[in-house]
Amino acid sequence: MSEVIIHDDENFERALKRFKKKCEKAGILSDLRKHRHYEKPSERRKRKMNAAIRKNRRSRA
Repeated sequence: MSEVIIHDDENFERALKRFKKKCEKAGILSDLRKHRHYEKPSERRKRKMNAAIRKNRRSRA
């Protein structure tokens, strides 16, 4: 779990921004979205295959 220590001279918005950046870097939000509902193995394969196709198209262009 990510945590941010707020210093005495730091405002809340800046600390919240640091916390969001830490969460994004740790991949917490993407992991949460991924586990929202059960994904069948066939759906997982299809999603990964589509991602690979998109990645391959971008590398060619």
